[in-house]
Amino acid sequence: MKKIRFGIVGTNFITDWVIAGARQDERFEVTAVCSRAQETAAAFAAKHQIPHTFTSLEEMAGSPLTDAVYIASPNFLHASQSILCMQYGKHVLCEKPLASNAKEAREMIAASQKYKVTLMEAMKPTLTPNFLAVRENLRRIGVVRRYFASFCQYSSRYDKFKEGITLNAFKPAYSNGAIMDIGVYTIYPMVVLFGRPQKIDASGVVLSSGADGQGAVNFTYHGMNATVLYSKIANSALPAEIQGEAGNITLDRINIIQQVLFTPRLQASSGKGAQAAAQDISALTDKDEYYYEVAEFINLILSGRRESAINSHENSLAVLEITDEVRCRLGIVYPADSEQ
Repeated sequence: MKKIRFGIVGTNFITDWVIAGARQDERFEVTAVCSRAQETAAAFAAKHQIPHTFTSLEEMAGSPLTDAVYIASPNFLHASQSILCMQYGKHVLCEKPLASNAKEAREMIAASQKYKVTLMEAMKPTLTPNFLAVRENLRRIGVVRRYFASFCQYSSRYDKFKEGITLNAFKPAYSNGAIMDIGVYTIYPMVVLFGRPQKIDASGVVLSSGADGQGAVNFTYHGMNATVLYSKIANSALPAEIQGEAGNITLDRINIIQQVLFTPRLQASSGKGAQAAAQDISALTDKDEYYYEVAEFINLILSGRRESAINSHENSLAVLEITDEVRCRLGIVYPADSEQ
């Protein structure tokens, strides 16, 4: 069995989860970790039984110990670190959002093509069996009229912010904020299913740090509308829904899709007060939610493909063009934007 040896950049809790899920794929092997501090790298390596540590990304990228790199560093570093690794011939799985803005994403895509390596954004929900269930059953709801998704999760870092302590999650210098952290989870599935919107209208709450705390975006498509809500300063239990003329598909959570329901529209002859029974079309799986993005990425590498058909370069670029426009409308500027 061909194994793909991974180097890891970023030692946060997301990386812990990704490694745990990835190890359900026997082709995955993590051989190195890079951190600015040797103590941090050594502690992370010990926790995950990783044999090699680096404090220089260029040294790890140039090392023969790895075939691919998983990048989970702060958003503003995604582009430069990904491009550096690709220059050394490493395949790159980069955490969402792929970059700070669309310009950086184009540069990353160009590097993937130039150096003939695979580049994929680690947007996990769209690669899961339950999202596939949505795609396969979409025809059952007939003409689609609306897409709605909500991801509102109060951040513990917001408590610190209210105390006068601005952590990285709310610093524009890190290309952070609500839309980049969690808003992309609502937008990416929409782009995969329906492509680029024709029109965008956005509103939101911009915090004193210059980062957004929450937002609401309306999209216009031909014959349909879409609305997404996202927040790091309030919670919501609203599900996601795709509404069609012949029925609805409901997803319990857009970021972690555990249940998918199809509800057909009742005919007028069904009688007053009659309700259609929802059909559970969820996919059964024994895999971790993070398994699928790594498995997809490894499949691409082993088959010699540069990009995923689902988390494609075009879809990742379209999402960043959308977030760029939303940020422009809200007056949110990142230092990375000044380089455009």
